[in-house]
Amino acid sequence: MKNQMIQLLKLIARWILIVMNDGFLCMRVKKGTVIFESFNGRDISDNPFAIYKQLVKMNPAERDHYYFSVKPSEYQRLSKTFPDIQLIRRFTPGWVSYIARADFWVMNSRMPKWWHKNRQTTYIQTWHGTPLKKLGVDIEHVEIPGTTTAQYHQGFVDEAARWDYLIAPNQYSEDIFKSAFKFKHQFLEVGYPRNDTLYQDNQQSHIAEIKQRLFGYQPKRIVMYAPTWRDDNFKQQGRYNFTLPFSLANFFKTVSDDTVLIIRPHYLVKDHIDITGFADRVKIFAEEDINELYLITDLLITDYSSVMFDYANLERPMLFFPYDLAHYRDELRGFYFDYDQANLPGPMATDEAAFIKYLKEYTETGQFSAFDDQLRAFNHQFCSWENGHAAEKISRLILQQGGK
Repeated sequence: MKNQMIQLLKLIARWILIVMNDGFLCMRVKKGTVIFESFNGRDISDNPFAIYKQLVKMNPAERDHYYFSVKPSEYQRLSKTFPDIQLIRRFTPGWVSYIARADFWVMNSRMPKWWHKNRQTTYIQTWHGTPLKKLGVDIEHVEIPGTTTAQYHQGFVDEAARWDYLIAPNQYSEDIFKSAFKFKHQFLEVGYPRNDTLYQDNQQSHIAEIKQRLFGYQPKRIVMYAPTWRDDNFKQQGRYNFTLPFSLANFFKTVSDDTVLIIRPHYLVKDHIDITGFADRVKIFAEEDINELYLITDLLITDYSSVMFDYANLERPMLFFPYDLAHYRDELRGFYFDYDQANLPGPMATDEAAFIKYLKEYTETGQFSAFDDQLRAFNHQFCSWENGHAAEKISRLILQQGGK
């Protein structure tokens, strides 16, 4: 009975918001007003944040017209972290008057299908990664609690129809976005704004500042483990599992004594990672700026995550540990290109013994010299549109088309 009452109250609240929104949609947009949103309001980060910072830099006099839409549950935390940014609580009556009359939306994930966009609003979808795993309507079987494959597909198609612009980080991604989202409007072939910092701030002084802020000292060598999100590893709807696929004891027996391990998990599992006995050498950074973590990382360990494409901009070593390759590739998501040793920019291990062997090689040499050519080829394919100026180009578009 309690759950039914909660669902009823949610439906009533949604209906009130929709009625309010439809009323505001009859009004003209407020020229120059830009609403940013990252990961459905959970954070202030990624491409929208990079564009926000650049827009403020280029047009500081109008920063009062730039807002970040955030979840009410995250409002207090984010207001303390970003005191100079104007925040509005997502899906509240006060939020409606801003979102419904905004000149621009700049977002990196989807808006609910039931929320309507003003016809005068320009929607810039930044997305949030170069895809290796199948996306949108390209996923044959969706394993997400509470939705069917058909519903999931249609949701992507309906949402993409509202995007006026979609940022593409490379030609590979643009081709996939056309298929996965059925996107028919204008692509912005500029690279990802969030990656600008990998070109502009890749300096020892800046890297040292980040290390000091995150650790309180200067770790000599940093390894980051950033696995992908696994859709089907859940206990029940909204509760997910996480198991570290390698022994921390074996890891630290292999690496040098001055090595620190960063684990970058999905935020839904960040509180379920057991680092007992190694808390002094392992840091779990689920909310921190991923670009800052890239800059301080000497070796990236991942599996199928799109972090490989962003990190490739730095042309530093990567080690791949797809311990569940057959299941993930053939049963869960499927890939857009052949995920094998011939196409990856670093060595691939599918069991812990091979993983430790490659980790030892890196510890002794600081590189994987046999993969230098593959890393350069990977960088050319996926990073050739990146040059450190993507946010500037998007900001100019906003300023040229908007304005007061």
